[in-house]
Amino acid sequence: MRERSLAVRANALQRVHLAVRMAEHQGGSACRHPGHRARRKLGTRTHFHKRHTSERTMQRRKALLLGVSALLPACNRGGKPVVGVVPKGANHIFWQTVRAGALKAAREYGFDVEWNAPTLETDSSRQIEIVESMVNRRLAGIVLAPVDRKALVAVVERAAKAGIPVAIFDSGIDTEQRLTYIATDNTEGGRMAARKLGEILGGTGKVAVIGFMPGSASTMEREFGFEDEMKKKHPGVTLLGVQFGMGRSKAMSITENILTAHPDIDGLFADNESSTAGAVQALKSRNAKSVKLVAFDASDQILSDMKAGWIQALVVQNPFKMGYESTRAIGQKLRGEEPQKFMDSGATLVTPANMEEPAVKELLFPDIQKYLGRG
Repeated sequence: MRERSLAVRANALQRVHLAVRMAEHQGGSACRHPGHRARRKLGTRTHFHKRHTSERTMQRRKALLLGVSALLPACNRGGKPVVGVVPKGANHIFWQTVRAGALKAAREYGFDVEWNAPTLETDSSRQIEIVESMVNRRLAGIVLAPVDRKALVAVVERAAKAGIPVAIFDSGIDTEQRLTYIATDNTEGGRMAARKLGEILGGTGKVAVIGFMPGSASTMEREFGFEDEMKKKHPGVTLLGVQFGMGRSKAMSITENILTAHPDIDGLFADNESSTAGAVQALKSRNAKSVKLVAFDASDQILSDMKAGWIQALVVQNPFKMGYESTRAIGQKLRGEEPQKFMDSGATLVTPANMEEPAVKELLFPDIQKYLGRG
């Protein structure tokens, strides 16, 4: 009798797995009709006459159904798969542009986006909690910009072990258990900034770096690229080291401290949007327009500050492409395709001289409301 019961369970599981595989083969989601079809079959079909069906057998079937449902990805009420997108933050225009790109890909591939971000871009603990929740609810996939390249490793590897594909964008992570990595070549971006600032300064002078935070892979790569290129191309420039802003207000404070400690400083490199905004505020507070600033990322205010002469050049990323390509990779995986393992989303050096060119304007002012307005 025990052998027969085991056979029933094995046959039931086989039917469920077959239903799921058929759904995937047909390009649909395993969380649509196949799961319901499997439950219907398991609830009505039996190898025993009714008088032989015991309470224990029914309990075993219920347990089996619970186990099957745990294998199926989460869906919304309309039956669409749900993919989680977890940036480092949500306040800056950079992340809203990422979101627009993600929504574009989601609409093309027929799934919904669950957007969730830490309040602070430095809060790796909160980001881990968000991703853990998505893994526990078995979302169909996760798109992640890790706050910290080491702290997020365990939860990403847990997702991979659970069969949930994770696409990494913007910042790297110290694990190979990822579906793809879509990002700017940040080291080269830092080198671009160093070449431009060195050229502006004529190859001499004192320069400091306003960094974002330790452990952030993207900005650390920019800092390395900047310092390494400056040493190679402009050895006459004295580097005063990196100080971390961790946000706009602290970036302003440390820039003011640098200006006080080095009144003869000639240039600054700020390596993300908040560091740039804080550095500009400090320069304005001291009326220090003679200090040349080359920076990373753009916003309406930062572009206005560049027009006004407070910033000499910006290395501008393509956050729309980052959001689109990383989310698209999840869509490809759900269709049984293998996405590209790495993609450089590109960076452009923007100056007052070229910022009105059509291609540059399209990069600086993408029509994100086309997607966010409906998202």
